[in-house]
Amino acid sequence: MTFNCYYQKQKWLGRIIEFKNYGSYFEIRVESLSSITVIFGKTSLGFFACMPDYEAGCHLIEPENEAYNREKLTSVMNPIDGITVARALYVLFKDLDKKIDNEQ
Repeated sequence: MTFNCYYQKQKWLGRIIEFKNYGSYFEIRVESLSSITVIFGKTSLGFFACMPDYEAGCHLIEPENEAYNREKLTSVMNPIDGITVARALYVLFKDLDKKIDNEQ
């Protein structure tokens, strides 16, 4: 699954190359200007994302709220990678929602 990312005057391509559903959380592998492993899940406080290779993590709101998640992720990662992760979550869950709607 590929997607475009934008920051200031830069544009780059991101790609979700791996997606694993472990029931209570997801593992997502994203490639763009760098490679990022994202652990994404839900707690009683909302959603979270952890990027172990970056020693970073934060609470998020639902994956469809890309703007809020971008702000939170760029506060714990560099802007390029934070924007990439926020976009990947948005695109992935938008696609999953479509698949669920088509099954019903």
